[in-house]
Amino acid sequence: MTNHAGFAADDAVTASVPVQAAQGGRHFPPFLAPSSRLTDCKKAAAHVDLAGAGGVATVPGSWPRHAKPVSGAELDDWMEKHPSALAWFESVAAAAKGKEIVVFLDYDGTLSPIVADPDRAFMSDEMREAVRGVAKHFPTAIVSGRCIDKVFDFVKLEELYYAGSHGMDIRGPTAAASEYNHNMKAKQGDAVTFQPAADFLPVIEEVYHVLKERMASIRGSLVENNKFCLSVHYRCVDEAEWGVLDGKVRAVIEGYPDLRLSKGRKVLEIRPVIDWDKGSALQFLLKSLGYEGRNNVFPIYIGDDRTDEDAFKVLRNMGQGIGILVTKVPKETAASYTLREPSEVKEFLRKLVKIKINGDKGLIGK
Repeated sequence: MTNHAGFAADDAVTASVPVQAAQGGRHFPPFLAPSSRLTDCKKAAAHVDLAGAGGVATVPGSWPRHAKPVSGAELDDWMEKHPSALAWFESVAAAAKGKEIVVFLDYDGTLSPIVADPDRAFMSDEMREAVRGVAKHFPTAIVSGRCIDKVFDFVKLEELYYAGSHGMDIRGPTAAASEYNHNMKAKQGDAVTFQPAADFLPVIEEVYHVLKERMASIRGSLVENNKFCLSVHYRCVDEAEWGVLDGKVRAVIEGYPDLRLSKGRKVLEIRPVIDWDKGSALQFLLKSLGYEGRNNVFPIYIGDDRTDEDAFKVLRNMGQGIGILVTKVPKETAASYTLREPSEVKEFLRKLVKIKINGDKGLIGK
């Protein structure tokens, strides 16, 4: 029998493990009411995914239709542990005082909305300018499950670091961009290229073609080749077919012991069995920037996906910087703060730039 536990709701699970609490109080804005179900998936391509919104969490291992409301006390407790990074921006800035900020950003769901068609996950021009502004003052990296070429085509900023394929393909800014951005030039030197999973390219390519064939019979499914990993999207698949899709993907992966399966937001991720993830990429980039072993660095990692938890955990273990989870619903997370959606990420980035331009006002170090 197919194990349906692999299809727990995307935005599920009220926090249940002890986490370091930020300052108390109800700082998370009220949840939005859930949107009406969109029947045409392609027409929904430009819509942000609001699955689970409205103060609803899902029992671990259940299907979305089994969702149950979160009590007011549970919600208050979660908000107190993970307050808004905007509402508590001065606290964030005070923690960074005297330290050098390094910014890490996921892409889908963080800089762009989650959409039905992954090829249409465009970031706005305003968001691009916000990221450009941050990169002018702080070393900045995009850390995404997408392959580097795809995420670069969306972001279109040469002055950034890019860590694609969940951090398994890392590339630094171009020389021209470093010349333009004096802050990056001073800290980065030569562009860095690193591919810890390079030996897995042939098997990834082979499995991609097998999955394409197996998924052809499941309407709405999409297999995406992200170079060092694969993504099987089921956002446009009828819910009744989720178990069938899950079973077919698992049947394929069982024949490849060097690959492992994990789950994101309505997507199954196939990655090499290698001790490397987004947290590893964060550590590698900090080392490349010359920050390894230094206590005057303040990394800020912003992401919305389960794979970003690896980076949040690294920051907690380091005892430096902060993780910010982008979410509209309570989730189990190692992040310290939250933002509700990409528009709030944009505002947070603008605030970082504003206090830097204004001379820091004693809040943030050089």
